[in-house]
Amino acid sequence: MGIRIHSSAVVHEKARIGDGTQIWLFCQVRENVTIGENCVFGKNVYVDSDVVIGKNCKVQNNVSLFHGVTLEDGVFCGPHVCFTNDLRPRAVNPDLSVKGADDWIVSKTLVKTGAALGANSTIVCGSTVGAWAMVAAGSVVTKDVPDYALVRGNPARVVGYVFADGDTAVFEGDVATSKKTGERLVRGKDGVVRAGEKVSA
Repeated sequence: MGIRIHSSAVVHEKARIGDGTQIWLFCQVRENVTIGENCVFGKNVYVDSDVVIGKNCKVQNNVSLFHGVTLEDGVFCGPHVCFTNDLRPRAVNPDLSVKGADDWIVSKTLVKTGAALGANSTIVCGSTVGAWAMVAAGSVVTKDVPDYALVRGNPARVVGYVFADGDTAVFEGDVATSKKTGERLVRGKDGVVRAGEKVSA
């Protein structure tokens, strides 16, 4: 299938790009980035050094993925999603000297398999977004998001749960069954899981 990189994109020679991935206009992919197979990067996406991205991810226009971010397989990032990587950002030290590479601490962010991040959402570093979770457009994630959770607002709060296809899960007791796919979610003291699966670590 091959890799498609638009002529306006800048991809570092030390980036590892999976087969079938498409990188479109004005993207920048830095050194030591790992991108899996069959990903799509829209216009003006920035991927910082050492970022890890799984296969089958869709990253829409103007998304910034900074150092310390990991996306597992099948993650969707809507337009203008912004990640951060410094919990206490400053341009300078207390003596007004310019901060250097050793003057701050990277706080990592993990987005698990199948999760979807809505347009203009901000993912504050140090957070984990659970598998198949959905973050509503414009939300600000400041803490971990459970698997299958639907979160929205600033700060983002759990307002429900969704199936893997994105439909809202309606629980009868502790079980929700998708009328379209037959997928079953089970709610327990440790969170929501797909029937037959263990609770995510």
